[in-house]
Formats: sequence, C-alpha cells, structure tokens
Amino acid sequence: MTDGPVHGTWEPEPAARWEDGFLSGNGHHGALLFGEPDDERVVVTHHTLVRPNGAEHARPPRLAAELPALQDRLLAGVRDAAERFTDGRPLQWVRPFHPAFQIRLRRPRAATPDHRRSVDFTTGVLRTESHGSRSEVFVSRADDVIVQQVEAADLVVSLNHRLPGAPDTLMVGQSVVRAADGALLTLCVRYPDSDRRYTGITLVVPTGGRTALIPPGAHVTGAESVLLLTRVVRHTGELDTAPHIEALRDLVPESGSEPGSVTYARLLDRHTPLHRTAYERVTLDLAADPAERALPGSQLLERPDSPALLERLFAAGRYHLLSSSGLFPPRLTGLWTGDWATAWSGAFTNDANVNLQTASAACAALPEVTEALASLIQRQLPDWQDNAREIFGTRGVVAPPHSDGESGLTYHFNREYPLHLWTAGADWLLKPLVDHDETRGEQDPRTARALAEVALFYEDFLTRTDADGHLVVVPSYSPENRPANGSWGAINAAMDLSAARHALRTAAAYHPERAQAWRALADRLPPHRINADGALAEWAWPGLDDTYDHRHLSHLYGVWPLDEITPYDTPDLAAAAHRALELRGSENDSAHGHLHHALVAARLRDGERVAHALGQVLKGDFFHASLMSAHYPNRNVYNADAAHTLPAVLVEMLVQSTPDRLVLLPAVPSTCPRGELRGIRTRFGAALDLTWSPTEATAVLRPTRTHRVELRTSSGTEPLCLVAGEDHVLRLEAW
Repeated sequence: MTDGPVHGTWEPEPAARWEDGFLSGNGHHGALLFGEPDDERVVVTHHTLVRPNGAEHARPPRLAAELPALQDRLLAGVRDAAERFTDGRPLQWVRPFHPAFQIRLRRPRAATPDHRRSVDFTTGVLRTESHGSRSEVFVSRADDVIVQQVEAADLVVSLNHRLPGAPDTLMVGQSVVRAADGALLTLCVRYPDSDRRYTGITLVVPTGGRTALIPPGAHVTGAESVLLLTRVVRHTGELDTAPHIEALRDLVPESGSEPGSVTYARLLDRHTPLHRTAYERVTLDLAADPAERALPGSQLLERPDSPALLERLFAAGRYHLLSSSGLFPPRLTGLWTGDWATAWSGAFTNDANVNLQTASAACAALPEVTEALASLIQRQLPDWQDNAREIFGTRGVVAPPHSDGESGLTYHFNREYPLHLWTAGADWLLKPLVDHDETRGEQDPRTARALAEVALFYEDFLTRTDADGHLVVVPSYSPENRPANGSWGAINAAMDLSAARHALRTAAAYHPERAQAWRALADRLPPHRINADGALAEWAWPGLDDTYDHRHLSHLYGVWPLDEITPYDTPDLAAAAHRALELRGSENDSAHGHLHHALVAARLRDGERVAHALGQVLKGDFFHASLMSAHYPNRNVYNADAAHTLPAVLVEMLVQSTPDRLVLLPAVPSTCPRGELRGIRTRFGAALDLTWSPTEATAVLRPTRTHRVELRTSSGTEPLCLVAGEDHVLRLEAW
C-alpha cells in the first residue's frame, strides 16, 4: 500500500481546554501542551505524584480468623453474609494522582491569529506554530527530562502550581536565580500535614538576548531562541537540589559554546531512536482516503465510519500507551492530568482497566509496556503477600483492586463494594506477562516466582467442597457486579473459577516439580454453569441469578484474555458465552465496557458485534481533540481506557494466537474490507505481516523458533510447520 497513514495529528486552533492538549511522555515524566499563543502552557506530570490522604497508613483488614465462619454462612445459603465480613472501616480511596505544575510561556499578543499545533507520534515532539514563532517540547527517554525549545523575541517564563482542584492548603515555595546567561526556576510544593513534597526545576537557557529576573519567573528579550529543561523530584523532607540542578546543567554546554537550537537537536537525537524504534514496530493501514488522512483530528472525529479515523486512533493509542509506560504502566489517565481532582484517584484500577489498557502490549510489540507492568507487580508482591495473610490467612499472594503505584495493599473496599473479596486479581494481572513470555519463548523468573505465589494461595484457600466433591471458591466476587437475587459476596464467580484454573495450570507449566499437584487441584474445580437463558452464568453456584445490565464482563474472562473458552475447543461453552454477551447491557456507557465487549466478541468470531461496540465509542464523542479519551460519552471524565484499548481491539479482530494456534481474520467488520497490519507478534514466537482485501489475504510469518501450529480461517483448519529463521507465506483466497 502507498500513501500510508499519518503518524501524528494536528489542529488549526489552540487548545483552550487542557483535555485537548497534546501529550508527550517517557513513562516517568509527562508533558501536556495547551493554551493560547500568547499564554502557552505545559502541564508537567510525574508518575510518582500522589497526594497524601491517609491511605499511606492504611493496612488490609485482619479478617482471617473470621473467614471459616463466613464460608459456613455462605454455603448454608445466608446470601448477605459477606456484607458483614468487614472491620467496619469507611471507604478509603488510594492516594490521588495529580499534576505537578504548569510551565507558562507568555509573550505579546500577535495581530495575526494564525496558529497550528501538532504532535509527531514517531518522535513524541509537540509543536505549535503561531505568528512566525515556533515552540516544541518532548520528554526524553534518554535523559529523563522535559525539553522545550521556544522561538520568541519577548518571553516570560514561570512555574505555576495553581491548576484546577489544587488544595489551598498546599505550602509552596518558589525561587528564581541567575544561571549563566539564563535563569534557574524552582518550585517546591509540600502537602499539608505531611513531610512529603516535590520540587520542580526548570533551567532557562537563552541563545542571545538578555534575561531579567522577575520573581518568581524570568523575562527573556531579544533572544534567537530559548531552551527549557525541566525535571520533577518527589521527596520526603528537605531536598538538596544541587545534584539535580547539576544534572540539568550537564545537558547544556558551557555558555556560548553551542546555540540552544543545537543543544535541542542533540537532545532530540539522543531520544528519538529509543522512542521511534518502539513506536514503529507495528503499523496499521486501512487504505483510507488520503484527503481524510490529512484532516485535523477534531474533524476526523466527526467521521466515525472513516477508516482514516481508525488508522489515526490506532497510531495514537500505541503512541500514548508507549509514552505513559515506564516507571509504571498507564494509570486511569495514562500519565497525564491537568486537574488535581482526578476521577477515581487516577489510580491503577486492577479489576478491569489496567489489563484493558495494556491488552495490546504483547501482540503489538510493546515490551516496554509489559516491563512497566512487571516492575509494578514485583515491587508490590510483599504487599500482596500481606493481603493474603491478613484477609484470608493463607500463604501466597492476593492482588488489590486499586493501587496508587506505591502500595499494593488492599484497603479500598466497603460493605457495598467488598473488593477485598476479589481473589482473581493476581492471575488477571500476570496474564499479560505470561503472554509476553510466550511471544519470546522464554520464561521470566520473576513471572515464575509470582505464579508460584498465586498457586500457594490457592493451595491454602481452596479447602471447601460441594456435594459433588468439587472445590468451591467461597467467598467469591465478580467485579463489580452482584447476583440479581443475592449479595455482593457470593460463591463460584465465573471469573474466580477461570482465574484459579488458569493460575494453577500456568504455574505448573513454569514449575514442573509442582506440576502434578497444582494440575490436580485445578482439575477439582467445578465447570462453568449455563443458566436458563442459555448464557454462561456469572456465578456457577445454583440459584444465583445473573444481573445483565452491567459495564463489567468479568464472567467472560475465560474467553478473553484466557483461552479457556473458544469456538474451536469448547463450542458449547463458546455459544453460551456468546449468549451472555448478547444479553449484556452497557449500564452507564463506560468506554471500557464497550471495548471489553468488543474484545470478547472478536474471540467469539462476531465481527459485526465488534463493529457495533467500536461504533458506540466512535459515535459517542469519547475522544478529545488530543485523541486522548474520556470515560463516558460526550467527553465526560478524562480517561485513557478507550485510547489505549482500541489498538488491541483492532488487532484481535484481525489476528489471534495461542502457543499452538494462529487465527487469521476472525472478526473483521464490513467497515474494514481491506488493509495491512505489519509487525504483530504471535504467542508461538513469530512476527506476522497481514494484508487482506475482499477477495484474498496474504500473511507472512517470520518464526524465531521451530514449531507446529494449527491455522484457523473461515475456510477451515490446517497444520503449519514453522522453521526458525525461514519466512512462511500464506495465501488465502477466502477468509
């Protein structure tokens, strides 16, 4: 294909709202660019910035001694028994994520209001051009610094923490001092009733001109350009800023030896290969109209049926996902926010959102995202062990439903939402790491250790049996739903059954010495239940009726992301899962609910249902001009779920794989009749390029290991014998 999709987006008008600001990030620092030409702003964020709210002292509830009595009551039919399984604490939210400050760039208002702003996905550079001057900013992966280059003959630079929702009780100190021919700006913010604080440091380096100090900012006049270098440091107590200032100065040559524009170009050259290499591994071309490809993002969003829109959202989704992953995987808001009152604390919401946002990491060749998730899990495993011991009295680990990134303890729950009863979280969070290991053909010892801990939990927890001798998961919780005729805490939630089976069998594959015992335990779990409507029941325990109108699809965990239920191996269960999907409502129209629905539909080979679920998001005004998304329709509540999950949906409708199977074009909607997807990774260790049209398709496999897999297409099944290092070309006349 020629004239491929545009790897960036642009707008002809300034971003008056921070939500419409373009985004850059390196997984540690984030930059959000918006504002008028004469008052441009860069909101600076950092993944570690969470505001103390009491949760820093929170611990999991000590309920283990009461667990046997709770199990007795639930098994005896006391359906509201779990509502009393609490220590009576009020709901405690995790510490909320918040912005650090904004860099304000003020210059004289121009008579001509010409303006263009853009973001280049291949480099992460944000650019504004207005009345003859240019401003560029990116967040360096090489040097972990926000780099900004501004062309302006008259410029006032200042740091300002006053963003929406900023508490009046913050204690703020600012300073500006001379630094060679420029200035050094610092802003220190201390949280009330806490010794925790953070400091922002911006080095202002002009090329030519004069710099006047106008506390707390600096005024540069007559300069050819101005270079700004910014970092954020989170700390406890007083900070010795000298090493951090020196680190910024080390990035700039001695005064006068190199123009700022040359320094900017040098720093960009150090950063670009690290970012570009990751971003360009996978591309999607849907043969869109070149005229539509050239449109600004805001105009393209008004054409929800356009292939050019899907191309751009796929590219933007991978760009934002990569940019927000490093120290941590993406939060609910990715790495960005311009408001201190972040919805749901801007947390890592583990019972759906983290996995949906990172769903494309393995298949769409972003191991940086998987590594960010793995690092978060490894840091929190000791806390997960505390959760298992304190709540359930077991060895092993239990993941929390919410996390601020620092703590992995379970304390966010209450009587109405007993999230502390959720035991499937560890398997759910480890699944992307297992997928990653399968793509590369090696078992990460960190993943192996974590899986062993999960299996130890199930060894101790699965002690109750039903009348048929099956093990019983009790208590059991299906996020964030409840039976129509029961209470939140129940028995044998489908997600819990699938997670326990998968965790035990996967742990057995990583630990052959324990394989027999763990597989035997998995085999004692009960089968899924099909209810009177012919649907896979959300609770396998007899007598618990389904609540269909809900945003979560936790009970279909066995379909996606697991391979427990497939149209090929378990056709009856797949049909029941499809019926459950048909009956599922969208409740409050959350973006994650629609796209989760699309992912499950793709696994069940229902392309038109995929298209409908995608259409709910594309036609529901979920995307800001920045191409970052919202949680609800009409751009209500800034949230990264749709932006980061959409690439996974597009991949799943085109290519699916397991360690022993390749499924080509399983759920292609009629709205995508032709295209090219390049660079996909399969779980049997082969890269894949796919081209398709209404009459034929071609797939090129580049295996890294010799393996025999099963090929599934709409025309049937055949074996594929792949040899490491030898390309394998598949041509399909019907798909």
